Parts: sequence; structure tokens; C-alpha cells
Amino acid sequence: MVFTISAAALFGIVLALMLRFRAVTFSVAAVAALFGFYLASTGIAPAVNDAVVSLFRTLTALH
Repeated sequence: MVFTISAAALFGIVLALMLRFRAVTFSVAAVAALFGFYLASTGIAPAVNDAVVSLFRTLTALH
């Protein structure tokens, strides 16, 4: 059985946990979310996506 989760969902869960345990304030979380939205609309978005996919493939290959 293979379990997959999107990077957006994973980062959303991590951000929600950080907010829950007060590791980050709401304003910092809002800035991080806005940065993600703006980054997704730039020309560098495909490169960032490729880097994240490559990182996760490397991590799963180590398992």
C-alpha cells in the first residue's frame, strides 16, 4: 500500500501544528502563506516544484 500526500497538504499540516504549539505566530504564518501564493505565480515556480519533487524522491529512495 502506497500512501501519498501533496506537498501543499504536508506544509499546511506542518504550519497548522506550528500555530497550534505556538512555534510561530499567526502573522508569520500569514506571511509564509502569502509568500507561497506569490511564489507560485512567478517564473521560478517550476524550478521550486522540481526541487521539492527531487528532494522527496531522494528521501523515499533512502527508505
